[in-house]
Amino acid sequence: MTNKRHIATPKRTNEILKKYGFFFKKSLGQNFLIDVNILENIIKHAGIDKTSGAIEIGPGIGALTEQLAIHAKNVVAFEIDQRLLPILNDTLSDYSNVNVIHQDILEANVKEVIDTHFSSDQEIHIVANLPYYITTPILTKLLRDRLPVSSYTVMIQKEVADRMAAKPNTKSYGSLTIAMQYYTHAEVVMHVPKSVFMPQPNVDSSILKLTTRAHPPVDVLDESFFFRIVQASFAQRRKTLRNNLTSHFKEKYNKETISTILERIGIDGTRRGESLTMEEFATLANAFFKLSNE
Repeated sequence: MTNKRHIATPKRTNEILKKYGFFFKKSLGQNFLIDVNILENIIKHAGIDKTSGAIEIGPGIGALTEQLAIHAKNVVAFEIDQRLLPILNDTLSDYSNVNVIHQDILEANVKEVIDTHFSSDQEIHIVANLPYYITTPILTKLLRDRLPVSSYTVMIQKEVADRMAAKPNTKSYGSLTIAMQYYTHAEVVMHVPKSVFMPQPNVDSSILKLTTRAHPPVDVLDESFFFRIVQASFAQRRKTLRNNLTSHFKEKYNKETISTILERIGIDGTRRGESLTMEEFATLANAFFKLSNE
């Protein structure tokens, strides 16, 4: 297939939209990519090769799906918008290695889809241009489901990508950072200009690569409690750790009890949540979990 025929060009995209009378739904966060070079870079960063299985979320008219079909062994794409199904049937008709599933990814049993469509020895990668309004719920669900997936390479809002890949003591570092980095190694691999989308979004974009960890980097006694403590520590960013925890535990412990625990584990209560490493959050959560279960 020559470059002229690629879906991801302004001319071909416009032809497809016109042919089907398709209009963008703002409620679905639809912004289609119109630059083949960007797509090829995404594939490269994802580590896709001819043995890989690929899962896409929100294929649109098939711009990224087409590139995945060219480079991967087989592709499964989840599309929520019924209007796009006949379009995808047309634009991807040359590729027998693509399955489009009409389903909301937040309601899908992705593990079951993986078992059905991919072989057990295949390396599977999730690759997507995610709708910006629902990026965090999608990634959180997929990571918590602990899917047999090697990596997630996603186009998302730059500000959110920065938060997911942030380091301690930075403005972007917060509970979202911890949630992502507990399950994966997070890295912003590329920034993407607004001009490569149709229609152009109002925000800048980045490609974030999340490489799945075999095991979390810290040992916690209770995962959900750990995440509760992290969220509590960032509840009001300007407040000290001691004050945030006192607000969170007001029904159970007073300030003195909280100060005693913090002293015992060697964490200064006057610090703010953004200064704590994941290891320190694990120590903090484990100490309070033990206390709660005494």
